[in-house]
Amino acid sequence: MNQPEPSSEHLGTVELRIPSKPEWVAVARLAVAAIANRLPFSVEEIEDLKLAIAEACTIVIQQGGGSQAIDITCDASTSHLRVEVRDHRYRDRGESAKRPAVMAVEGEGLGIFLIQALMDDLEYSVDPQFGTELVMTKRVGA
Repeated sequence: MNQPEPSSEHLGTVELRIPSKPEWVAVARLAVAAIANRLPFSVEEIEDLKLAIAEACTIVIQQGGGSQAIDITCDASTSHLRVEVRDHRYRDRGESAKRPAVMAVEGEGLGIFLIQALMDDLEYSVDPQFGTELVMTKRVGA
C-alpha cells in the first residue's frame, strides 16, 4: 500500500460502520464528503470522492458473502485522503493474517473502472473466505 508522503501532516482518522445494505450507501457518501470538505478539495473532487465511495460500497455489498456490516476508514492528511472500504469479515481476520491475492471482482467492469478514473490510487482484494477490501487515495491538488 502507498505510504503517506513525508511532508504530509496527519489530520485525523474517522471510522464508520454501516449496515451492508444499499439504502445505507448514502450515509457513507455524506460522511466522506464531510471529511473531504475539511481538506482543500474542489467541489468537483468531492463529487468524485462521493461517487467512488458509493461504487466501492456497492462492490463490497455485492461481494459481501453475508457480511452484516461495511467498515469505512478515512485517513485525512494535508496531502491526501485515504479511504478503506471493507466488509466486516475482512477486519475480523486479524492484523497478523496475510492479505489475500487480488482476485477478480464479480461484475467489476464499470465500478472498478469508475473508481480508478476518479481516484489517484486504488488497491483491492476479494477473497471468499476473508472478505473484500478496497483502498482508495485522492491527493490534494492532483
